[in-house]
Amino acid sequence: METVKKKGGKPEWMEIISRYNKPDNLSSWWQVINSVGAYLLMWGLMIWSLEISYWLTLALSVPAAGFLVRTFIIFHDCGHGSFFRSKRMSSAVGVITGLLVFTPYHRWHRDHHIHHQTVGNLQKRGTGDVMTLTVEEYNKLNVWKRFVYRLYRHPVFLIGIAPMLLFVVLYRLPKKYMSVKEHLYVQLTNLALAVIVAAMIMAIGWKAYLMIQLPVLYLATVHGVWLFYVQHQYRHVKWSDSSSWDYKTMALDGSSFFKLPAVLNWFTGNIGYHHIHHLSPLIPNYNLKRCNNENPALSQVKPVTFWSAFESLMLRLWDEKREMLITFSERRMASSM
Repeated sequence: METVKKKGGKPEWMEIISRYNKPDNLSSWWQVINSVGAYLLMWGLMIWSLEISYWLTLALSVPAAGFLVRTFIIFHDCGHGSFFRSKRMSSAVGVITGLLVFTPYHRWHRDHHIHHQTVGNLQKRGTGDVMTLTVEEYNKLNVWKRFVYRLYRHPVFLIGIAPMLLFVVLYRLPKKYMSVKEHLYVQLTNLALAVIVAAMIMAIGWKAYLMIQLPVLYLATVHGVWLFYVQHQYRHVKWSDSSSWDYKTMALDGSSFFKLPAVLNWFTGNIGYHHIHHLSPLIPNYNLKRCNNENPALSQVKPVTFWSAFESLMLRLWDEKREMLITFSERRMASSM
């Protein structure tokens, strides 16, 4: 990506994004209604559908999961302070939507903030991202550690199993680096979730609750993790060491433009325009597409398409020499030459 020229002593890209950084409360509340409101409505329909056919319930779980993903985008934007003009309102809505998506608001956004500040930095991997080793690092591992890494990076585990494990179990546990206050917030989230789940079980029964919540949560978490994975795990993603790390370069070349069909783009809250989001996390999700389309200087990023994204599932290691992500088989071929 060519360097955008400066204008008045300030990089032009900063001038551009400043025009989209302003949340519109009316648009934000409408999104709450058509996302959170729609999700709660789907819950009502799924409860009703249990009396007719569980196959109907499962069919309804698909759009319900879509609305839950969209709810997560609201949760995500609230943590960035990009969804409402009021910081207090953003926090309040963020905590509430966090309960719906089984995610502790303060803990998740602490890690996510670090992710934004370190994305693509080979010396600062490990917080809020998918663990990725370089070829050299992998070559130094013993047999057992290679097996564990291969298991972790296998699509069945990474996309099929890990999402539910992460949202249902791991997000319930505090981390060692947390302060007493952050630890308390995690426990309060767990307590609130326990109360909500208990109330739902008392209202509709444990069996009905699980028959509805589990498929919806599974579909939503799998698709959410898949989205996050594609955003930073594709063939020609840009990574570098700390000495050459640059915020703008890593935003535009270290984050994907995941070009999705219109309906999927709507359900995922435009998060496919991830290069724009990393350029400015203060842009609300409903402004990302417009920012990209109205500014050729920012829309030159080669998109990852719906179909080409599946290649990223096979990529496992960062090749320092070729500066690209490669598969295990490509590593073996390079080693044999």
